[in-house]
Amino acid sequence: MDLMELIFFSLGTAVALYYGVRLLLFFRMFFPKLCFPLSKTFFTSMGEWAVVTGGSEGIGRAYAFALAERGMNVVIMSRTKATLDQVAKEIGETTGQKVKVIVTDFSDENVFSEIEEQLKDLNIGILVNNVGMLPSFIPCEFLEYKELDKTITKVINCNVKTTVKMCKMILPGMENRRKGMIVNVSSGIASIPFPLYTLYAASKVFVERFSQGLQAEYKDKGILIQAVAPFGVSTRMAGYQQTNAVTLSPEDFVNSSLQYLRAGGKTYGSICHIVLGWLLQSIPLKVLHADSVLQGLQDYVKKKTIQKDLVSASRMTNGKLF
Repeated sequence: MDLMELIFFSLGTAVALYYGVRLLLFFRMFFPKLCFPLSKTFFTSMGEWAVVTGGSEGIGRAYAFALAERGMNVVIMSRTKATLDQVAKEIGETTGQKVKVIVTDFSDENVFSEIEEQLKDLNIGILVNNVGMLPSFIPCEFLEYKELDKTITKVINCNVKTTVKMCKMILPGMENRRKGMIVNVSSGIASIPFPLYTLYAASKVFVERFSQGLQAEYKDKGILIQAVAPFGVSTRMAGYQQTNAVTLSPEDFVNSSLQYLRAGGKTYGSICHIVLGWLLQSIPLKVLHADSVLQGLQDYVKKKTIQKDLVSASRMTNGKLF
């Protein structure tokens, strides 16, 4: 074998090994209980309290319930006191755990000193940075957002600044105790450059990179930090789409995602979303960014919005408010 043959053989072997390892890592995701086992005391061993931002509905509410069911007291935070109080009552009655409510609007500039004051005496073992907002429910180009300057500020405050400030607030206690878990909720659409959701997707890319960087910095200090990037989950942000094999209920998604806590710095949280992420990144961007594809996406969301509004109006007419 001459030198060139040796080089090509070595290169081919290295490529085969690389993709073989990646395939093996991919298939591990289909068996989370086997590959990423958690002890029965995993959650309570982190600390007494879990903090969940955006905890009054959707994914945040589901995380709060799931962590309480696993023995943790929970702090739930959002801007609607009546909804928070109702969720707190339901969690307390269902699980017997303590629930603390903090009313705050994360799209505002200066809310964190008050939050820190209310959290300072708690032994916080888990933080779920779930709160987030879309600049517009109907996908549109960047310059088409209403009140663009205000929208930019609110999205960055809610999706980016909140994640960083809450980590700054809670991470020191975890570092001192050398244990803790931080889950930062990203989005599946952050997997690629995503036109019509450009600002939202970019804010979630920040969440992922921030989480992965923090994990590298603090993994040797007993702290697990993970970005969770769901695709379809039936929440208000997604127009309460009907659940199916791809669009999961918040409860099903959260219970699935908790099985992947030891799966690394980023996970899609469920088998179907892992496959969706792989497919999305396998399709050439020229196809995904084609005008016909983007127009089809926009038309689909508009159609779903109209259908939802019609259903809501019909229920109101029949005296069946929900």
